[in-house]
Amino acid sequence: MALNAKWDELFGTGDSGARMSLASTEPAGGAGGGGEADLKADEGPWTKSGGVAAELRTSTSSSLTDLTTANEGVAGATAGFASGDTLTTVLETWKNRLTAVRDECGRLDPALRSAGRDFGEREADTRRKIAAASPAPAQKKEG
Repeated sequence: MALNAKWDELFGTGDSGARMSLASTEPAGGAGGGGEADLKADEGPWTKSGGVAAELRTSTSSSLTDLTTANEGVAGATAGFASGDTLTTVLETWKNRLTAVRDECGRLDPALRSAGRDFGEREADTRRKIAAASPAPAQKKEG
């Protein structure tokens, strides 16, 4: 059995009328999301997401600095109070959380931007390949 015939048997329309598709590409009124049937890969959302991650990394880093500055001297000022150790624990917990967010955003920024570039390059390459493989439109012969 040829690959296309096997594919049609497994996923094609066949006699049952059943077919396989992405939920987001179902035609309007179908069971899916009503999106377009053509898959489009655009670098824009990826690049924008990378920018948001970079902004979040910067603001988180500033927040870490502000938190540290605001808590300078707290340990000395609360010496002898039962709440001193608790405040120090809370401060360290928040520093750890903010550091984790900052570091993850620092990792995501270049990864998201790279994914966007890759999608954009692949999309352009695919368009070139399709154009190269498509037959030239028929020319009308002048009589």
